[in-house]
Amino acid sequence: MYPFSFTKAANTREALKAGRSGGRYIAGGTTLVDLMRETVERPETLVDIADLPLRDLRVTERGGLLIGALVRMAEAAAHPKVRSLYPVISQALELSASAQLRNMATIGGNIMQRTRCTYFRDVTADCNKREPGSGCAALHGHHRTHAVLGTSDACVATHPSDVAVAFAALEATVHLLGPDGERRVPFADFLLKPGDTPNREHALRQGELITAVEILPLPRPLRSGYLKVRDRRSYEFALTSAAVALHVRGGVIRGAKVATGGVGTVPWKLPAVEQTLIGEHPSDRLWAEAARHAADGARPLPHNRFKVELLRRTVERQLRVVGGTK
Repeated sequence: MYPFSFTKAANTREALKAGRSGGRYIAGGTTLVDLMRETVERPETLVDIADLPLRDLRVTERGGLLIGALVRMAEAAAHPKVRSLYPVISQALELSASAQLRNMATIGGNIMQRTRCTYFRDVTADCNKREPGSGCAALHGHHRTHAVLGTSDACVATHPSDVAVAFAALEATVHLLGPDGERRVPFADFLLKPGDTPNREHALRQGELITAVEILPLPRPLRSGYLKVRDRRSYEFALTSAAVALHVRGGVIRGAKVATGGVGTVPWKLPAVEQTLIGEHPSDRLWAEAARHAADGARPLPHNRFKVELLRRTVERQLRVVGGTK
């Protein structure tokens, strides 16, 4: 680990000042400290924001949900309103990491975590995300766990967050605060696909803080859930996952929100699946028909071709779990 300075922000003003000067924000530290230990990240200054007032977790006046950036993953997963209104969020959180990590890691930190690509974390390997222009070792190396959606010739690394998949499905909004004031960014625009600049991973500007993630009100009744498929049951990242939320009234699907993880360079929304569902009656035939679109646009590599079919099966299974069968 390289030398660094450490400062603790007493309030938001101090945090923004330090961030504007190049300081890196840290709260739970469950990702950044690991990367510093592996010398992947080498920040000169860490700014501890753990004492900032960003722990609000409440139902909004219009019936949505606001989760402060410093709310711990375990706290959000266990909250009665999260569990009753948006079980897809609780389930995604509970299937993430170990209990000890969930007790430390924050919501803001979770969506900001960097890829688990072994080449990114190996400082001797070529990685455009870590060193722009150096190449992508995964393209010609072992890439079984890598992405098949949203990839480019510069990067095929997956985004590892489970709850980010739920946020993508529910079309969340990220609240930000920076030197130029407050702004809100749709979750779909917050995490960036690699393109030619895989080192640019998010829409944060210099010195900005994530203050909250908001789920806008969705029609009720709403059924939702999260499915994660992995090599082993305990403490493993997804090969594929599916976050599904369905608004069914009068035996007809009036609204559908579907996203997938483990297969994309960012949490991947599935609009073709959603469009196939809306206006239809729930049935096994419908789930299978919709799931056929789950891998539209996929660009698999030799080692991860299996993910295409696995993704379709994962989405079909979770549609059946959430929507029921007839």
